Amino acid sequence: MNAGLPKQFLPIGNKPILMRTLAAFYRYDPQATIILVLPGSQFSFWKQLCEEHHFTIPYLLTKGGETRFHSVKNGLSLVTEHSLVAVHDGVRPFVSQATIHRCFEAAELNGSGIPATELVDSIRYVDEKGNKAVNRSNYRLVQTPQVFQSALLKEAYQQEYTPGFTDDASVIEALGKEVQLVEGNKENIKITTPFDLEIATILIEK
Repeated sequence: MNAGLPKQFLPIGNKPILMRTLAAFYRYDPQATIILVLPGSQFSFWKQLCEEHHFTIPYLLTKGGETRFHSVKNGLSLVTEHSLVAVHDGVRPFVSQATIHRCFEAAELNGSGIPATELVDSIRYVDEKGNKAVNRSNYRLVQTPQVFQSALLKEAYQQEYTPGFTDDASVIEALGKEVQLVEGNKENIKITTPFDLEIATILIEK
């Protein structure tokens, strides 16, 4: 992002991205336990931001790990009872209430709920031999929150880490389990570049 701040703390409409993300889940269920995972070095700055913005949504805070896998595993250590667990990127503040609901509903019925959207651009498969067109209807763009029954997710995170674990669905699949896809929402972008930040500013103003 080249902004001098971790991207989750950058403001959209005078409010840090991360606060907007947490608020989306608080609106969905004010009784849900929110577990925030951050690098320990960011704790004091986050606390300062909360004071400046009068942020009062309740949450539990724990330290992140070396990778996304280890950070999720640390967060799961605070899940103490049978429940549904949603793992969400802190820089996806535009997840819709309908998407969250679909994910939780699927996880309650099938053990998992993974939001995904269809591709609109043509895509090509590329390897060392060259490239070729593939059928985009056979592919999906995967989002978060990825929701699972807690016992299943905890079991999956007892596995040894591998670089192939790019999201929670991949960790579940390594356990030999299938995941259930549900419809995501196109506005649920992951803010990782300056262009994404421009799009986010437009979405806030809608």
